[in-house]
Amino acid sequence: MENISKSKRLSTLFFSMLYISSCTCGGFVIVSLMKKRFSDELGWIDEERMLDLASIAQSSPGAIAVNASILLGYECAGFVGSIVAAVATIIPPLVILSVISVFYNAFRQSTVIATLLRGMQAGVAAVVFDVACGLGGKIVCARQWFSVAIMAVAFVLSCVFSVNVIYIILGGIAIGVGRIVFNGRRAA
Repeated sequence: MENISKSKRLSTLFFSMLYISSCTCGGFVIVSLMKKRFSDELGWIDEERMLDLASIAQSSPGAIAVNASILLGYECAGFVGSIVAAVATIIPPLVILSVISVFYNAFRQSTVIATLLRGMQAGVAAVVFDVACGLGGKIVCARQWFSVAIMAVAFVLSCVFSVNVIYIILGGIAIGVGRIVFNGRRAA
């Protein structure tokens, strides 16, 4: 990580997360923008660590955007950074939902808003697909065949058999723990 003052790092963290949270509409999309900003542009965190944080955020209870921002904030600027990142991530949806709740009836019946939301869904799907291809492609290129097999099985379970994602995540955790135990015993 580059050597900048703590206040400058916190300021950059706050305004970056505020911007990212303002420009995303849900879940995993925020992770790709966080990776782009903090890994690719600023170099504060490496890509592998960002992938780890995304996995932890996804498997933790609560909103993935807030979970990921807390973990990223802690990684980049400690405890205060996690608070700063969480607050910056929460402000935009809080403001937007407050405005929507005041004008709910007008929004509910607006065809313009409905069309806008459908367009946003398409954009979100494209970003999630891009992230999946980018992260999955790195695993394939690194020839991590065990991880590729897990990805393929998870995809088939989710898309073909409609298995609840919670069970897939729990299975992935069990496989990961089993692999660590097996490798530990084999090394001993």
